[in-house]
Amino acid sequence: MSLSAEEKRRFLKALEEDAEFRYAVAGLLGLGEVLNELRRLREDFNKYVEKSERRWRQNERRWKENEKRWKEWFDTWKKFLEDYERRWQENERRWEEERKRWETWYEAWKEFLEDYKRRWEDANRRFSRIEETLGAVAESQYTRYVWEDLKEEIKARGELVIRRVRSAKVDNVDVDLLVETDRRVYVVEVKIRPKIDDVGALLAKAEVVKAALGKEAVPILTGTWIGDDVEKYARGKGVLVFSY
Repeated sequence: MSLSAEEKRRFLKALEEDAEFRYAVAGLLGLGEVLNELRRLREDFNKYVEKSERRWRQNERRWKENEKRWKEWFDTWKKFLEDYERRWQENERRWEEERKRWETWYEAWKEFLEDYKRRWEDANRRFSRIEETLGAVAESQYTRYVWEDLKEEIKARGELVIRRVRSAKVDNVDVDLLVETDRRVYVVEVKIRPKIDDVGALLAKAEVVKAALGKEAVPILTGTWIGDDVEKYARGKGVLVFSY
């Protein structure tokens, strides 16, 4: 049967305002199970929303705690970096000061060494000149002593002196004193403190003079401080030794 307009209006109003009537009508229409399922879905959804909100609040609280920790850590790290930067700048300033000090010290030390080197070279030149002068004086004096002794011995041997040359040169060989007679050549080596090597050099010079002049060469060693070993070695090699 059909309902009048007034009846339909009252029916719809009852559905809107009366929950029990609404459920009764739904049950008659086979919608009760659907409504129950919707109710359960709503309850589950509400529980999910509540649980999500609770988790969100927990996460938000944790996030704030972590944010606080990160801020503290950041502030600590920032402070450390600022302190490190300050110390680095301070050390850099000190290193620069030390570098300047070392440069100043190095320049002063370099200047001292250069001055010392100049003075040492000058002193060496002076000592060399003194040594050359003393050597020349000593050679002149010793050759004179040797000649005074040697001319008596030559006279006793009955030899005639042909020439006497100081600082002679024979075949590019330097001889401190060369005395040539009609029979022999006397080769004199002057050394203040002769060594065994000087004896060998003297014997070599005597051989050169012998070959150049064709006469017997007599090697003579003279000096002030002639050690016993040197003298013994020289005499063993046929060298005459004059010590003054």
